[in-house]
Amino acid sequence: MSQGLIEAGRHAARTGFSRRAFLKWGVTASVAAGGGLLVGFSLPAASQDQGKGKSVIGGDGVETPQDGVFAPNAFVQIDKSGKVVLIMPKVEMGQGVYTSLPMLIAEELEVPLDQVTIDHAPPNEKLFTDPLLGGQLTGGSTSIRYAWEPLRKAGAAARMMLVAAAAQQWQCDAASCQAQSGKVVDASGERSASYGDLAEAAAKMPVPTDIKLKDPKDFKIIGTPVKRLDSPEKVDGTAMFGLDVRLPDMVYAAIVNCPVFGGTVVSFDDSAAKKVPGVRQVVKFDNGVAVIGDHTWAAKRGAAALKVEWNEGAGAKLSTRQLVDDMAQASQRSGAVARKEGDAGNALSGAKTRVDAVYVQPLLAHATMEPINCTVHVRPDGCDIWLGTQVPTRVRDAGIQATGLPADKIVVHNHLLGGGFGRRLEFDMATQALKIGKALGVPVKVTWSREEDIQHDMYRPCYYDQLSAGLDANGKPVAWTHRIVGSSVLARFAPPAVKNGVDPDAVEVAADLPYDLPNQLIDYVRLEPHDVPTAFWRGVGPTRGTFVVESFIDELAAQAKADPVQYRRDLLGKSPRARNVLDVATQAAGWGQHALPQGQGRGVSVMHAFGSFFSIVADVSVDKEGEVKVERIVCAVDCGMAVNPNTIEAQVQGGIIFGITAALYSEITIKDGRVEQSNFTDYRILRIHETPPVEVHIVKSTEAPGGIGEPGTAALAPAITNAIYAATGKRLRQLPVGSQLRSA
Repeated sequence: MSQGLIEAGRHAARTGFSRRAFLKWGVTASVAAGGGLLVGFSLPAASQDQGKGKSVIGGDGVETPQDGVFAPNAFVQIDKSGKVVLIMPKVEMGQGVYTSLPMLIAEELEVPLDQVTIDHAPPNEKLFTDPLLGGQLTGGSTSIRYAWEPLRKAGAAARMMLVAAAAQQWQCDAASCQAQSGKVVDASGERSASYGDLAEAAAKMPVPTDIKLKDPKDFKIIGTPVKRLDSPEKVDGTAMFGLDVRLPDMVYAAIVNCPVFGGTVVSFDDSAAKKVPGVRQVVKFDNGVAVIGDHTWAAKRGAAALKVEWNEGAGAKLSTRQLVDDMAQASQRSGAVARKEGDAGNALSGAKTRVDAVYVQPLLAHATMEPINCTVHVRPDGCDIWLGTQVPTRVRDAGIQATGLPADKIVVHNHLLGGGFGRRLEFDMATQALKIGKALGVPVKVTWSREEDIQHDMYRPCYYDQLSAGLDANGKPVAWTHRIVGSSVLARFAPPAVKNGVDPDAVEVAADLPYDLPNQLIDYVRLEPHDVPTAFWRGVGPTRGTFVVESFIDELAAQAKADPVQYRRDLLGKSPRARNVLDVATQAAGWGQHALPQGQGRGVSVMHAFGSFFSIVADVSVDKEGEVKVERIVCAVDCGMAVNPNTIEAQVQGGIIFGITAALYSEITIKDGRVEQSNFTDYRILRIHETPPVEVHIVKSTEAPGGIGEPGTAALAPAITNAIYAATGKRLRQLPVGSQLRSA
């Protein structure tokens, strides 16, 4: 995952969610309500006696007193029917965790995968904290990484206890019994008992302290290409997203936010809005107005009829040009040192050749297919919140702050996410809905239009990178300096993670290169883009870091008149996994085997991030008008042990398509304090006919799993721009590609 988010998680684990800095395993069992086996596994726990006397028995967060139970972060429950329930601390937003995580349980528990069902975990940091992130959230490509050992241990412990229960009933040695397909059988094969029949007795067995996991060579489920379990419901329309919530007596709200960042409402005229059939009332809040209607269309039409006077403030003069100029000026001062090796200054001044470059990257919106929405029902004695969120505990806390109610009166109903990409790591939509819901006192669904969504997003920061390298007579780097200027998302999201002025997310990849480069100096200058809100975006720090580093490495190869692949191979001596994925990708792509036609080019990138190693080769064509078409993508990935190859391939393909969109088209620009883009008409998304074939080559590995959801996006852009250079001789140091080639 992103090293920046890992650092935030480590701090949170040390200072809040856990008093242990390292993983601590704990497995407990009890008779669950109604009878059955409840097996828990712990990640870091806040204290040794935390949760005693309680056990979570369902996704609604119901807690029933149970003596002698240690309540860890997540649970596996087996009821009398033999159904296995995994209380899922992660949310499904298209990445496939509702298939891959149950695979871990099913493998060690020896049950068919279709016997495992899922309940959403309730908001509870103490029980469901991801130790890599330091909180109960889904992001950073950590789901498999954090669950790899705990879930398998939970399944294995349950299996061992079920076998022990059967052996006790049959008065035989447990070693003569074995689990298979949801039941225990004895050595003769004459006696068998289902897990459901054994569950209650198994809960009374001693919890094993020596849990033996399967040897990977014995895996039956892990490593197999399993079809997504959530696909049928998504295809037939029965899957529930936040936008699908329907409640009795529910009203609908459309939002009109101030078009200028930092602006507020002065007054409004709602006379025309109230004449729209179906409009009930209009509610003002800090920086916007909500129109309430009997249905979304009425509310939306009413919102269009509103006349609002805004206090635009100083933000009314803000422009993209000003943001870039501010970053350029800030780059002239020294920053907080993220990495220092040797003496880069002296090595640079003494180098045979010096290469300098400045890279600029824009603000980006998330533009999830499911628009921003949240449904709330605020009452004097309780509050319910329905949405799809990556941060359920932060949503609950927003409910506490908005209503003044205690935590046990705030219920968060989490749903499938129609795209997250980091946008639903934020909870501004819940805060806004709670203000409106508190004024109404009835269930209200707040839905942002696509225009409101794009123009009032929390954006991927714009960045300005200034690099210099010194080369020796053979073109090999002897000095490398890299100054990064931009917003610190972590300073807001997890302030303690920013140490000595360095945001580990902002400098990721740049401060931990896979290449053998002597005399490095990497520093960071924090600069917030005025009132523009910034947030994590799919690929977080590595998206910007990889584009800059891999583009500049390509520049050095060109300066040295060396093949870009061989130049990288020579610098990857200390990173065999990185060099291996480079070899796999380039060989599969046919690198150097034949010359490409005029107007076509081939580019490459290498990345180590999220615990995985990636290499991408892109083939592009550039026509006479300067329009770029991506013809083919070949990717090699070493993500350690592959749990579900189908999910890996799909995630890499999806991440690459997301990355192509950003590299070629995506850009949020500001004029007079307003975002100029408003919908997919001018915030362009890659169309189906523009999508190239994407080949994914998964490197077999026995290493623990790495992250997979974001690396494809993060590694993609430089492969394209390097291919453009190969095709045209023009080096692009600014994203998106857009019209840069047409203006040449």
